[in-house]
Amino acid sequence: MGQIRTNKLLRPDEPPAVEVVNPDGKSAAFLICDHASNRIPRTLGTLGLSEAERADHIAWDPGAANMARRLSELLDAPLVLSGYSRLVIDCNRPLDSTQLTAPVSGGVTVPGNAAVSPEDRAARIDALHRPYHDTIADMLEARGQRPTLLLSIHSFTPELDDGPRPWRIAIAYGDDDRLARLLIPALRADGTVVGDNQPYSVAAWSDYSIPVHGERRGIPHVLVETRQDGIRTPETAAVWAEKVADAYRRIETEALRLS
Repeated sequence: MGQIRTNKLLRPDEPPAVEVVNPDGKSAAFLICDHASNRIPRTLGTLGLSEAERADHIAWDPGAANMARRLSELLDAPLVLSGYSRLVIDCNRPLDSTQLTAPVSGGVTVPGNAAVSPEDRAARIDALHRPYHDTIADMLEARGQRPTLLLSIHSFTPELDDGPRPWRIAIAYGDDDRLARLLIPALRADGTVVGDNQPYSVAAWSDYSIPVHGERRGIPHVLVETRQDGIRTPETAAVWAEKVADAYRRIETEALRLS
């Protein structure tokens, strides 16, 4: 049944739901990118959104994929990226979340999500959400007892309803702050303004990737959020990737003692 649903949503010539980069990377770091793409399956058209809306942060995390790819290169780390827009289905939302197929995002109504039937919702899960997370789970399982530090790469807007956001980069976590307590000071060492669970934190009711692949497995983890105005181009995304890679290298040995 899952394959039938998948074929109804994605055409055979469309990109897959998940992309894996550097699967044999030697680093203890394991990278994921939940909101890497703003692509929408052709069967869903534009979800009723303009081109500008589909390019905006409501559809993906601008710059996050470029930063994640460069970080994968710098650390020789495996990277798993989602293949489709968070508006089709949000790979960082629990399956019972009202934001899984959000009817409104960032104050913008998403017409194509106004009346998603249970069958359509299940089709999106089977085609896009499940393959992404199954890939992450399978790759983590294949690592066996190999030391692993999970980094989930995201980006956030410079401003929101609460006004300008001063943080250039932020580290988010839930109940397990082991890796955050090391990485935050390392990133702040040169005076960078770093958010500590600001503007976002991680919680099982609102997030999926870190709770499922990090907390449940007992793997030290962080969600890395970079402000979008700092990573608008591949070149600027690379600069921030290098900063994160440098901070990571300085704390990796101590972090691995946490595993």
